[in-house]
Amino acid sequence: MSENMVNLNKILPRVLPFAIYILFLGLSDFLSPLLESVGIDSKWIYAIKIILVIALLIYFYRNYNELSVKPLVKDLCVGALAGLLVFLLWILPYPAWAILGGDVSGLNPNKNSDGIELILWLSVRICGAALIVPVMEELFWRSFVMRWIDNKEFQSLSPKNISFYALIVSSCLFGLEHQLWLAGLFAGVIYGLLYKIYKNLWVPIFAHAVTNGILGLWVMTTGNWQYW
Repeated sequence: MSENMVNLNKILPRVLPFAIYILFLGLSDFLSPLLESVGIDSKWIYAIKIILVIALLIYFYRNYNELSVKPLVKDLCVGALAGLLVFLLWILPYPAWAILGGDVSGLNPNKNSDGIELILWLSVRICGAALIVPVMEELFWRSFVMRWIDNKEFQSLSPKNISFYALIVSSCLFGLEHQLWLAGLFAGVIYGLLYKIYKNLWVPIFAHAVTNGILGLWVMTTGNWQYW
């Protein structure tokens, strides 16, 4: 097996789930009318992409060696507090320059759904955000990108040896993935520090899950759909 093929086998499991997720975001304007033409509400695009991401994570699971390392309960407690901090930073009233593309109304599922369909969609949305996205994004941003910036053989680099240059660059890129890019930058730094300090990917995953879970409950409770 060639060296390029070996590297691809290491990189692809961390990149492909994230790439599929981002691809669906980019194609949403194209996919929405297609789904609606066959009688399917466009909000179900989220469910489709989450199902694909889950399938890829399951398929590549044996490649995620870092997920086999059990975290300490006390470290997860710190992760939970960090996740709460990121949530609070996320809902700050940011100026227009800190929002990519300007302010948007977001997707309000109450407009086109009610009853069982609404409950089902909200369940899929919050489970995807709190359980699937944190695993997918932390495998990509922290396990892969942050280490790869320092060492192309990223799996050989211990999280504790990640440079602050890699931490900041990866956090900036993570921020640009989100419309609230400044909040995303803060989140990237916090999740990255958790990975570097505790040397266990489950800690930033748990923090990320706490952030997204609380944010989802807050959005549903307050109706601030622009955050979704």
